[in-house]
Amino acid sequence: MRGELIVTSEIQTLLEAIIHSTQDAISVVDSDGIGILINPAYTRLTGLEEEQVIGKSADVDIAEGESVHLKVLQTRLAVRNVKMKVGPKGRDVIVNVAPILVGDELKGSVAVIHDISEMRALSEELERARKRIRKLEAKYTFEDILGTSIAMTAAVEAAKRAAETKATVLLRGESGCGKELFAHAIHNASDRKYNQFVRVNCAAIAEGLLESELFGYVEGAFSGARKGGKKGLFEEANDGSIFLDEIAELSLSTQAKLLRVLQEREILRVGGAMPIAVNVRVIAATHVHLEQAIAQGKFREDLYYRLNVLPIMIPPLRHRIEDIPILTHMMIDRFNLDFGRSVKRISEEALTRLSEYAWPGNVRELENVIGRAMIQAKYQDSTIESAQIDLPEHSVKASTHAITPFPTIVSLEEIVREAERHALLEALNESNDNKTQAAKRLGISIRTLYYKLERLGISDQSTM
Repeated sequence: MRGELIVTSEIQTLLEAIIHSTQDAISVVDSDGIGILINPAYTRLTGLEEEQVIGKSADVDIAEGESVHLKVLQTRLAVRNVKMKVGPKGRDVIVNVAPILVGDELKGSVAVIHDISEMRALSEELERARKRIRKLEAKYTFEDILGTSIAMTAAVEAAKRAAETKATVLLRGESGCGKELFAHAIHNASDRKYNQFVRVNCAAIAEGLLESELFGYVEGAFSGARKGGKKGLFEEANDGSIFLDEIAELSLSTQAKLLRVLQEREILRVGGAMPIAVNVRVIAATHVHLEQAIAQGKFREDLYYRLNVLPIMIPPLRHRIEDIPILTHMMIDRFNLDFGRSVKRISEEALTRLSEYAWPGNVRELENVIGRAMIQAKYQDSTIESAQIDLPEHSVKASTHAITPFPTIVSLEEIVREAERHALLEALNESNDNKTQAAKRLGISIRTLYYKLERLGISDQSTM
């Protein structure tokens, strides 16, 4: 008998040593709900010493909530993941409590308490960081848009006015002219600037994935769907802005779903039945002639009118040649840092070469040309010379044709008229005003060309 008592005493000592050495806070009560054991981790977490707990009721440590110990003693069932506040400082904790059963006899209960105050603080800091990141994701402001030309100044002023509204914006312009830069600036100048700015290249996401990426999906919507479903990009952008680049690349079925978002301000997840309200500012962009796409059946006319609330035409570089010097000097400063060069200027001859080029790739192409010149420059070079400007052999002199941006169009007749006018001006531009060649390019007779020029009010003076 004495030997059994010694063994029992040794086991109790061992168990107490284990409980005291664990990093989890532990409290034990007897079958009457009176505290009989706590460990140092419990004291560190709650701020309560043994004399404040041992021999006291199980609810002595609770700052907010009900005693889980007492609940377990009543039901004889374990309870997990109960949130409450404990101790004088009201620490946020999660409690797991299990009954202590010896045979069928209830001897008490044991609780393991996890501190979530630090986790909550980390979560709050993470959310603050996310908000800062969201702000940083829209990297550019209107101050980053360089240019003093009439065309660019007008585009910037229109974008600033658009930023003050909640209306949908449609950015139009050729590839490389700065549509994404404008989208960033509009978001950062709006009252949504501290919320999410989500960028989506509609041409870069496979059609089969695009719908679920934009609108999300519910659990079981398709094979491989994530358990619990997934938020779409529209939900991620809630209270912020979503930039839909290359909007013309959307399929007609996805266009229909986007139309619903713009009309109803709600999305429907793939496989879902319950609409989800979203508060998102849509900024769309395209280099495609949407009016022609409508005529070809590739773009929905109703979506066009929903998107075309605030259209902004961003001019191509060949229509703002006077902005090349300021753009070039900005690029030189940046590439000096990137490439470790010390270039301070660009020669007049080099600027003249740049001004005579048609820039089909717009500002993006100019950036590539200046980048190559900087890489080829020697470390001691302080000036970019004309010989360092590497332009394609088929360099075409920049045209002074003022091809009018497509305005907001309200009828099919105007769509056709503007499309025809644009095609005529492009043909004349590419033929250097040689009307015979322009007619051949268009597949019409020279007489028909002159007739159309007169009908559309395109005089020799307006095409020079």
